[in-house]
Amino acid sequence: MNRSEHELARKLVQYLDDGVDRLEPSVRARLQAVRNAALSKYREHPEPVLGLAWAGQAAARVTEHSFYDRRNLVAVATLVLALTGVAYWQSNAVVNEVADLDTSLLTDELPVNAYLDKGFDSWLKRSSR
Repeated sequence: MNRSEHELARKLVQYLDDGVDRLEPSVRARLQAVRNAALSKYREHPEPVLGLAWAGQAAARVTEHSFYDRRNLVAVATLVLALTGVAYWQSNAVVNEVADLDTSLLTDELPVNAYLDKGFDSWLKRSSR
């Protein structure tokens, strides 16, 4: 606020204070009761707003200590464990497939070179007819 705005605000406050001093006591009591009723219904936390304003609120909530309560930590830990389990299961599935392929190649009657021969596949097709 610049200087003229400060002066205007000071004059308004002075004018309102003078007006309150001239009110009757019964009117002042009613105004005080209404003010107290309004203040009792006042909410400290504003209602969430749709749009981009939620991003700032989300960042503020993450940095608050209440974000790190037990319920959120359990949820994050469960998610991390589930993802770790899926990754482990998937890595073992690939290893098991390779191990099965190696086992079948080694226990087969044909030599490994027969599988590597380019003409072997066509020979298999001709001999099966």
